[in-house]
Amino acid sequence: MGRDERRGRFEKIDIYPVTCERLSSGRSDLEVLEALIEGGARIVQLREKELCQRDFFRLAETFRKRTAHAGMLLIINDRVDVAVGVGADGVHLGQDDFPVRAARAMAPDLLIGVSSHNIEEALRAQDEGADYVNIGPIFPTGTKEGVERYLGPEAISTMAPLLRIAFTVMGGIKETNIGQVLEAGARKIAVVTALTQAPDIARGVRAFRNIISQWGAG
Repeated sequence: MGRDERRGRFEKIDIYPVTCERLSSGRSDLEVLEALIEGGARIVQLREKELCQRDFFRLAETFRKRTAHAGMLLIINDRVDVAVGVGADGVHLGQDDFPVRAARAMAPDLLIGVSSHNIEEALRAQDEGADYVNIGPIFPTGTKEGVERYLGPEAISTMAPLLRIAFTVMGGIKETNIGQVLEAGARKIAVVTALTQAPDIARGVRAFRNIISQWGAG
């Protein structure tokens, strides 16, 4: 699959689940993945910072086989080499990770996403060739250690008009406050614990997708 086809499929996503096994209420990443697939998620980001490289690669290989069978986009967090090695659909980079231009040189056909915490970071990622940026954290969140400041949903309506590329939003988003980010113009909603800690992950995926669909394409 080429980059253009991947970008086209990315445009159609709604809920964007991100894994974290230690925040999954005793469930493995693979158990979470199966529930996400059952619920109808179209994308997943594999994020496991505590695994050694070899174990992370093996997990990524398993994720690739399962997501490919399910017709689901697979994004690898941080590791460009792992994303290329397992044939993933993309890689998501933080501000302190691999440079976007270098990642693009290594992986011309992959989607490249970049975390941004302000408009300057988002525009820089866009100029450097990212396919999408993540805006966040929108609300207070416990999944990002050392992050004390959150942007609020108003940041979405401020930043979105300046972006020519797709964007996701993340950080403390739940069924109880998702309406605020949808009202601000977001349609691609990234979550960790709102799904990984849900009693019924598949039901949670369906609930989020239903809420997003009610707001239309934006």
